Amino acid sequence: MTDDAVKALLRRFYALQGERVEAYRLFEEGHRAYLSSAPRYDFPRYRQLVHEITLAFSGISREILQIKGRLQEEHGRPELAQHLGRIQEREQEKLQLTAQLQLARQRAQDQPGVDAHQQEVRELKHRLIKTIEAISEILQDLKYDSEEAE
Repeated sequence: MTDDAVKALLRRFYALQGERVEAYRLFEEGHRAYLSSAPRYDFPRYRQLVHEITLAFSGISREILQIKGRLQEEHGRPELAQHLGRIQEREQEKLQLTAQLQLARQRAQDQPGVDAHQQEVRELKHRLIKTIEAISEILQDLKYDSEEAE
């Protein structure tokens, strides 16, 4: 059990989180382009984007779960592994909320007079913000616990 190995695993985790942030940016950018193609939505292009983003998120999650396992099993750092597990759960929630928000935005755009659609967008944005805040808090806990052991 070496501190250097744990630090290397955590560096890789943070790099993967950065990749995830970039994937979300591309996902949002692609969805904005899709919405701007209304009323004749370019669904095939958007479907391809969703497929590519899904593959990216799947690969990132798989590698983070491997890091989590190594921290737990090989390096005896269950507290760090637990943080990664909690982040994964919140990231899954964030992805689901992001997809729901994208659908809600399209409904709101297609039917601007329906207040329920606008309300749904507001509620989903609020839930998404709360989830992102929870991820940030867990990341802070991870940083604190990983520095404490040094």
